[in-house]
Order: sequence, then structure tokens, then C-alpha cells
Amino acid sequence: MHLLETERGNISEAAADAVRAMIVDGRLAAGDRLNEVRLAQQLGLSRTPLREALSGLVAEGALIARPRLGYFVRPLSLEDFEQVYAIRPLLDPEALRLAGIPAAKRIAKLEKLNADLSKAKGVRAIDLDDAWHIELIAECPNKVLVELIRNIMVRTRRYELALMREKVNVGNATTDHEKIIVALKKNDLEAACAALKRNMQSGREPIVTWLKERVARKTK
Repeated sequence: MHLLETERGNISEAAADAVRAMIVDGRLAAGDRLNEVRLAQQLGLSRTPLREALSGLVAEGALIARPRLGYFVRPLSLEDFEQVYAIRPLLDPEALRLAGIPAAKRIAKLEKLNADLSKAKGVRAIDLDDAWHIELIAECPNKVLVELIRNIMVRTRRYELALMREKVNVGNATTDHEKIIVALKKNDLEAACAALKRNMQSGREPIVTWLKERVARKTK
């Protein structure tokens, strides 16, 4: 796979996506040391954008950087997932409550993003889903709260890659989004916040199932 052939404009982001996929697929196992020269050749890019990608993956918890030794794969952990994933059902509804009912133009944009999401999967689906949620809370006056949400999006990205590869999970997300939009159109902010909380919780079960199955396969 040569990233220079991809349609993504940011090569380091594309490299990060590729390494995440390798971790999720098991091509890079927990504890593996990354061979930067080989990986750069495999992805068809120079060391500079690769280093940028790997530094970003350290920040989001996917890799561990050890001085003079390099980068190592951090395990996909049920404990880590449970601790991080439980935070957004608390934060996102509060951000929406503070933001209030979006203007009609923003609701139209939410509908368009959701329509695009319904036809996507994998990395593209995660990008659209994240964009949808950020658009939903764009008017939140508490920018620290929004930044916390963005940070958690980054931390959970490697788990959600497994989730959004399955069309049924993408369909569930778009259905949840439609319910939130319906509540917003009715000016029912309380119902929209409740629907958003359910949406934020809905990905937990399939990801937990996938993580447990992944562990079971490794122990056979």
C-alpha cells in the first residue's frame, strides 16, 4: 500500500490510519517494535511524515515511545477501552445542552453528513461520524469541553475502526443520528440530549464483543 497513491491530502494522517489498521488486524501485535525503515518502504513514504504519524499515535495511546529503542505497539485493552469510552456519554450531552438547538442551516448540514455516513465504512465512516458530532456541538460555549471530546475521539479511534468496518454498526449510528435530528427539529433539547447519550453508549457492546473475541482467538 503506497500512501502517495491515496486520495487523502495529509500523508501523515493516512500513515496513522494505516498503522491503526495494522494494529486492529493483528499485523502489528501487542508489544511489537516498529521497524521504521521497513514501514516507510511498505507505505511508500519518507521517514518524516511517518515519524509525525507515529508521534500522533503515541499521543493517542496506540503506541509507546521508548528512548533509543523506538516505537512499540500498545495492546488493545478492554480495560483501557472501558475507561475511555465511558466518558463521552457524559460529555457530549452536556456540550449539546450548552450549545442549544442548532440553527436550521446547521441541522441541514447534520443531515447531509449523516447521509454521507450511511454510505461509508472504515476510516471514512469514522471521519464522518466525528465530523457529525463536532458539528452537533459547534455552538457549545465551553471550548475546553469541546476539546476534551476531540481528545477522546482520538483516543478511541483505533477501537472504532473495528466498529465502523461493519455496515450494521454504521447503520445503527446513522439511525441514532436521525433520532437526534428529529428531536432537534421539534425543539426538544432534552430528548435530543437523551438520544445523544444513547448513541454514545451504543458502540460499547459490539466493541467489547470484538475485543473479547480477539483475546479468545489469541489464547487458542
